[in-house]
Amino acid sequence: MEKNRKSSRILGIYTKLLNGSIVNKFQEAQRYGVDERSIQRDIDTIRSFLDQEAENSGVYNCVYYDRIAKGYRLEQIFRMKFENSEILAICKILLDSRAFTREEMQKILQKLIEWCVPKCNQKLVQSMIQNEMFHYVEPRHKTVFLDTMWEIAKAIHTSRWITFSYMRMQDKKQVKRKVKPVAILFNEYYFYLTAFIEDEKTREHFDVLNDAYPTIYRIDRIQNLKVLKEHYHIPYKDRFEEGEFRKRIQFMYGGRLRRVEFQYSGAYVEAVLDKLPTAKILKEEDGIFTIQAEVFGDGIEMWLRSQGDLIKNIRYR
Repeated sequence: MEKNRKSSRILGIYTKLLNGSIVNKFQEAQRYGVDERSIQRDIDTIRSFLDQEAENSGVYNCVYYDRIAKGYRLEQIFRMKFENSEILAICKILLDSRAFTREEMQKILQKLIEWCVPKCNQKLVQSMIQNEMFHYVEPRHKTVFLDTMWEIAKAIHTSRWITFSYMRMQDKKQVKRKVKPVAILFNEYYFYLTAFIEDEKTREHFDVLNDAYPTIYRIDRIQNLKVLKEHYHIPYKDRFEEGEFRKRIQFMYGGRLRRVEFQYSGAYVEAVLDKLPTAKILKEEDGIFTIQAEVFGDGIEMWLRSQGDLIKNIRYR
């Protein structure tokens, strides 16, 4: 009998909270004929229930004391979990990136689903990506580099010099570098480090000597990384803005910052504008678009050539 009265009391208080009402301990104690400590225990029971419910629903509700209203109210603090559609999109993007080894990808997806999807939906999301994971093709380098990337990220955050060994693509030669790391970027299967070199002897082998242009390194090729105690300083006005840099670089090739102008005769000009975020249409005549874009590096030439006859009259300025 007593157990039923307690359950009824807790449900009554919970319903009141759900309806947006303020729960005053004194008033509830008078209403149910119990002391205020019993009402406090009821509120604690509701809080425990809400914590458990958050694991399944993904919605974290909190019962907190409102000092102005002199009572307890229920508030949805945040959605703790992703929507099914959101987590499916994230998993698809990760799988399509092909950025990690099979084992790493499986671990990342498993953690995402277990921690970011309500339990009742986890099997459904897993089934939707199961076939794609089964046929997943890992990168050929098969290198595990997440710890290295994290150390680089910390070095960027604290403005510390780093040294490392690096295998160059053109001659497969192992070289040593000491650089100021400024950003980590992702592009078509690989993560890259952008950094500045100040050693004149090393820089004399580069096409671009101006310090305004960073060098680019694939992180999976970085070995023997060391984060030095030595700090570097870049004035705020000269800070490297990876968002702006990212809009101007194609295929992660080094080179100068320049403007390119060309004519495009394809049916989907939006694809060009999406590929080149700085692009703008100068004019359009008879379905032929004259486009200008600001680009960094020589990779743009590869992309332009890959478009065949759709792109003509290329000019650099």
